[in-house]
Amino acid sequence: MSGRSEVLFEGYTHDELLALPSEQVQAMILTGEPVVFRAGSATILGEFRVEGNRLRIELAQIEGGGEGVLLSIWALARRFAQLNQLTAIEWIVDAVHCAQPNLKLRRVLMRRGFVIKVLLTIGEAYHLIEPMA
Repeated sequence: MSGRSEVLFEGYTHDELLALPSEQVQAMILTGEPVVFRAGSATILGEFRVEGNRLRIELAQIEGGGEGVLLSIWALARRFAQLNQLTAIEWIVDAVHCAQPNLKLRRVLMRRGFVIKVLLTIGEAYHLIEPMA
């Protein structure tokens, strides 16, 4: 990974997570309910689910980090989607109205193609539907 150590997710590497049995992934990650987990030095509140042929990821809060946690989540999600023949990843990042906005996060999201959108059950959030090629 370009000279940096790999970001671990609750102590698991990307490859270890992707090798877990699907039942365990469903029970631990793809619950469709909010989960709090550690990725590198960050604590993240997120929600993950598969809807049809789309992986839906909502990131509500990221505390700490700085070692490329968001990019690691991005890479892991893409690999998961490809391995499971999913056609798209829907990204929702609830960071539009933070008390202490992270301007670097905003720049990264905008460069990646996110737009601020009003979502029915969420309100304003950064949003992107990433087709899988």
